[in-house]
Amino acid sequence: MAIRVAHVGTGNVGRLALAELITNPQFELIALNVSSPEKVGKDAGELCGVGLDAPVDTGIKAANDLDALIAAKPECVVYCAMGDTRLPEAMADVMRILAAGINVVGSSPGLLQFPWGVMPDKYINRVEDAARQGNSTIFISGVDPGFANDLIPFALAGTCQRIESVRCMEIHDYASYDGVEVMDYMGFAKPMDEVPMLLQPGILGIAWGTAIRQLAAGLGIEIDEITESYQREPAPEDFDIAVGRVAKGTVAALRFEIRGMVKGHPAIVIEHITRLRPDLRPDWQQPASGDGSYRVEIVGEPSYAVDIVPSSRKGDHNHAAIAGAAGRVVNAIPDVIAAPPGITTTLALPLVTGKGLFTTTSTPNHLVAS
Repeated sequence: MAIRVAHVGTGNVGRLALAELITNPQFELIALNVSSPEKVGKDAGELCGVGLDAPVDTGIKAANDLDALIAAKPECVVYCAMGDTRLPEAMADVMRILAAGINVVGSSPGLLQFPWGVMPDKYINRVEDAARQGNSTIFISGVDPGFANDLIPFALAGTCQRIESVRCMEIHDYASYDGVEVMDYMGFAKPMDEVPMLLQPGILGIAWGTAIRQLAAGLGIEIDEITESYQREPAPEDFDIAVGRVAKGTVAALRFEIRGMVKGHPAIVIEHITRLRPDLRPDWQQPASGDGSYRVEIVGEPSYAVDIVPSSRKGDHNHAAIAGAAGRVVNAIPDVIAAPPGITTTLALPLVTGKGLFTTTSTPNHLVAS
């Protein structure tokens, strides 16, 4: 029997997660919640672009009514609403859903990927209390933070005899990325003397502290402190990207590091190199192929340097990475439903293997026109 699911949010990750809920016969979509007034009343298939020549009519219309979604009593909600810029609202939403006895998987709020040591205990306890009240479970993940800096490093680390350091990197050109809020959050196309939200003191350490702390927990080490640093590069001239114009002199490339320190040694490092043009800062690390890749480096015995290059027949490297984030949470639904109540993580879940996803065609059979 198909798992009854509901969905919240149809942004970059949400659209792709919604498409899988519609096309994967493991799931039955019963409700959809959106925040934009122009999306209310539209069919789920239209909002995520499912179909061949025309969107598939699922019969599920988007609403801006979380109470109605909860009343539909899905077994799981896929929560992909924006969390970076509306953390209190996102936290309140997932706690309401959990308390109602509904499991949650999602891409936000990101702090719940592994909140211990990052969020104050009182906030973690509120989420856990809501989950216990509803006998429900929540799993938050994606690509980064997500499998590129938890699942993949753990798989490699499990073969080592000794580990001295772990470094996880995202090296991407964001010119084609059309997430206005995220780009603004990172400070792209802003004056160099303006410090965006992401680069305010301590924010990097919070945003990626979940990945640092989860890796530390899996490796069995205690982090003494988390440090952070960043560099930026101005645009040499005016040019255009997916979200608009980048003026000469404004931010066009960003590199930052978050370091989990053990006795003065950077034991776990998360590094991001994000460009809006490939010619900017050629001295910074380059993608392994094309315009974007992830890299995991382990120094130890043995040592590893593993590059992950996402690609897609439906878009470029940015689309492929977002599809991976969506797939990571949607494919975890059966295991999250079966998990004990509370916040679950990559460390606690069994390996999500992609069971039931194999196909010999790029279009699900039930969507092929007759």
